[in-house]
Amino acid sequence: MAKSVTEHRESPQVQTVSPGGQIADPGPLGLAAFAMTTFVLSCVNAGLVDKAIEPVVLPLALFYGGLAQLLAGMWEFRKANTFGALAFSSYGAFWLSFAAYAKFIAPALPAEAAASATGLFLLSWTIFTAYMTIASLRVSGAVAAVLIALLATFIFLTIGAYAGDAGITRLGGYLGLVTAVLAWYASFAGVTNATFKNTVLPVFPAVTR
Repeated sequence: MAKSVTEHRESPQVQTVSPGGQIADPGPLGLAAFAMTTFVLSCVNAGLVDKAIEPVVLPLALFYGGLAQLLAGMWEFRKANTFGALAFSSYGAFWLSFAAYAKFIAPALPAEAAASATGLFLLSWTIFTAYMTIASLRVSGAVAAVLIALLATFIFLTIGAYAGDAGITRLGGYLGLVTAVLAWYASFAGVTNATFKNTVLPVFPAVTR
């Protein structure tokens, strides 16, 4: 009697693939997107350029700081990197929401409510950045430096918004420039070390026990 088809069928071969083994490191992309957008906005906040050119930030906030960084966060999920996934996804969403706020919401707010609305927006991100700064201490010195500088930036921008103090906001802008430079360094180190397959630029990895 002929054997049934099911008896001749071979068992399917199941391949196990490590979560992050098939994609490149998205970290340098996320850091570069964050750095460039932060740099341009901080030039405005620091008073280094005419405030009239502030709309130039919006396309960067939408497509590089926003979309590209959000994608980097999704790829970090693929690599099973909880910190990177949360950081890049959230700060990508920050830039997207900033673009929407600056374009559609802020211009329609009454003058007496604008300061409080902007202050609350920034305060919320200050709180998020505060606990991400603590978590970053277990990532690397380079990443921790970015988050520490970013926390200081948000603190001063928040105070400046609530108080309506241009001087404090300007200081926040200068701190934002420092943040951008540190993020660019971390991105530069990540892509250079990966390309040369050697530690060309140190990132000071956290010591794990």
